[in-house]
Amino acid sequence: MDWGTDLWDQYDIIDKHTQSGLELVEKYVKFVKERTEIEQNYAKQLRNLTKKYNPKRGCKEEQECRFSNHQSFLDILNEMNDYAGQRELIAENMMMNICIELTKYLQELKMERKTHLSEAKKAQQSLESTYKQLDSSKKRFEREWREADKAAQYAEKTDQDINATKADVEKAKQQANMRTHIAEECKNDYAAQLQKYNKEQSQFYFSDMPLIFNKLQDMDERRVRKLAQGYVLFSDTERHVMPIIGKCLEGVNKAGTNVNERNDSIALIEQYKSGFERPGDLDFEDYSQGINRASSDSSLGTLGTPKGPLELLGKNRSKPFWLFSKKSKRLTPERIIVMPTVTEDFGHLPPEQRRKRLQQKLDDIGKELQKEVDQSEALEKMKDVYEKNPQMGDPASLSPQINQTAQNMERLRLELSKYESWLTEAGRRGDSMLRRDTLPEDALSYRSHSNNNEPYSPDGTHSEEGTPDPSQAIYAEFDDDFEEEEELVAPIGQCTAMYNFPGASEGTITMQEGEVLSVVEEDKGDGWTRVRRANGNEGYIPTSYVSISLSK
Repeated sequence: MDWGTDLWDQYDIIDKHTQSGLELVEKYVKFVKERTEIEQNYAKQLRNLTKKYNPKRGCKEEQECRFSNHQSFLDILNEMNDYAGQRELIAENMMMNICIELTKYLQELKMERKTHLSEAKKAQQSLESTYKQLDSSKKRFEREWREADKAAQYAEKTDQDINATKADVEKAKQQANMRTHIAEECKNDYAAQLQKYNKEQSQFYFSDMPLIFNKLQDMDERRVRKLAQGYVLFSDTERHVMPIIGKCLEGVNKAGTNVNERNDSIALIEQYKSGFERPGDLDFEDYSQGINRASSDSSLGTLGTPKGPLELLGKNRSKPFWLFSKKSKRLTPERIIVMPTVTEDFGHLPPEQRRKRLQQKLDDIGKELQKEVDQSEALEKMKDVYEKNPQMGDPASLSPQINQTAQNMERLRLELSKYESWLTEAGRRGDSMLRRDTLPEDALSYRSHSNNNEPYSPDGTHSEEGTPDPSQAIYAEFDDDFEEEEELVAPIGQCTAMYNFPGASEGTITMQEGEVLSVVEEDKGDGWTRVRRANGNEGYIPTSYVSISLSK
């Protein structure tokens, strides 16, 4: 069954049907375009969402990514970002494989349909033209035959008329014969035109139009087939990326299963464990007993009235003695000196964190040193090859690199030795690091008063009695509690005072010109050196005030 045979007389129906098919293709292309816009907007919203919740560089959230629950959330954001990329890929493939392809194919179909319909119209016009010629010859034949019949009747009437002359009769007969002859010619022309028309009509209905209709049928079937492929691509385009989308969803699922609450707790401990021991019980200090009061001969009075023991405890004397508590007080220059922010030996960190950072630094230096050693060995081998084979290169050209590598190795070895000594010190002093620079502010203030031998009454006023022996601190018991817990560091050298230093700031120590002190800790670049007296008192002094001689 085909259109040319079964729909030979349904030209208008075929015309409308093929036009409707092309409009359906256009409608489907428009539908897919709107679908791609939805996918692109969806992907864009997903990307904006992931960008919104992704932590910025250096922010607190990024620093917390070491914990599995934070890292899993970042993994989910990354997977959703990849998922958005797959939605964009769906939109792109639909646009390329469906919209663009069908639009291009639709233009071809429109041109083909136009060509076929033009051929049909030409055939129809040709048939109509032949029919007009047939109709014209038929009418002429009809007209001439009537005229010939009239002429024959007139000749016969004239011949029977007794009054008509012979000439009139001959003339009438000649006219009748002429009309008959013309009628015969018209008849023959009509017969020829009829034969021609019938032939063309047969060609039109049995050959030309069926062929055109069949071409239109073939075109429409190809359109349907192409449209069906577009329908399939609509699902296949998404199905092809479903495995990747599935992997994204599996990644989200995996991110959830990777969360380990126990490991997060351990990571928090490893990151913030200080290594300090818990503070012991506070001793009862009986201030009801008489205390010798004496005025201070030091310049600490310029800093204001120091706090007494009761003021040190204040309203929080019943609360635990926290080593690291948040204080709202502004940092003074003296406090910055006592608690430096960053030092090369990581002395500003708690013991446990210091050991970890030192060990990490040692590992990094070791790796860098190993690279330099490997490079040195490679250069030596290359130099040996050049010496044996001068044509391959000049051995002297490698000398600068060899020397530079040797200098780098020496520098790294010195750094390695320096950090190893610091690590040994940190390990030796690990659990007894309740030092001056890690004590709370109030304890520092209280101890500085003891170290400088400035007795105060419990209410914070100067004692009116004479100054006692400097070797006997009023609150020696308070110092002894810390000194028993702290292992003294061996001196690394000696220094001689070139100027007097009052030691008015917290954590500093007084010094007289010409006095010899033991150096406990070198200057870390902040302009202060830690020293110790023979009686065990320690504190910081300006490095520029002394002449230092370190032990080798």
